[in-house]
Amino acid sequence: MTAPKVHPAAPLPWLLLLLSVTTGLVDAISVLGLGKVFTANMTGNVVFLGFAAAGAPGFRVLPYLVAMLAFLGGALVGGRAGKMHRGQPLRRWLLVAAGIEATLLWIAAIVAIGFDIATQSPSASLFAIIILTGLAMGFRNATIRQLKIPDLTTTVLTLTLTGLAADSRLAGGTNPNWGRRIGGVVAIFGGAAIGAAMVIHIGLVAPLILAGLLTLAGTVACALHPESAVPIA
Repeated sequence: MTAPKVHPAAPLPWLLLLLSVTTGLVDAISVLGLGKVFTANMTGNVVFLGFAAAGAPGFRVLPYLVAMLAFLGGALVGGRAGKMHRGQPLRRWLLVAAGIEATLLWIAAIVAIGFDIATQSPSASLFAIIILTGLAMGFRNATIRQLKIPDLTTTVLTLTLTGLAADSRLAGGTNPNWGRRIGGVVAIFGGAAIGAAMVIHIGLVAPLILAGLLTLAGTVACALHPESAVPIA
């Protein structure tokens, strides 16, 4: 799929920054509320899986495997959904993707009612929330990947930070997309801080609802922009 060309004034980069905030929220939910497992960032799961395989205390193999499989499933469906929307307006694809992601997050919020973070019980709810948020984040990553907006992956910051330093004037570069790069870092940081405060003081339900609301509301606002009517090549 060829991503639509995005004018600098188009709302898509702003949407991706907002989605980066929701990544911070989901990471706070999963790491602090679901027992040190990532459902948005798979690099962390691979590392934690290695710790678990070596018998490090406090790390269990099953949650990481479940999160990775759910993420892969969501990415597979997201990839297919993007290809099915070829030739159709960008806004339709974005709204479908946001609707699916928000629905999965809100179902996870319902499942989280009565879930006890301290004891990680009931275990069925634990794995259900991992699966639902993993599916949502996998679907989102597949969608964002096909948009090909530079320096706004919404979930991964390693390459963003590398580019910020390696392409800086101190390194002999021209600081391309420095605003987006810094914005992405700030967005995930802010989302993680807000999510952590909510998980610690309120629980999992509220941040899951908020993540879904931000995703859907931001996408609807983006879809109202005239450039969102551009067909996907």
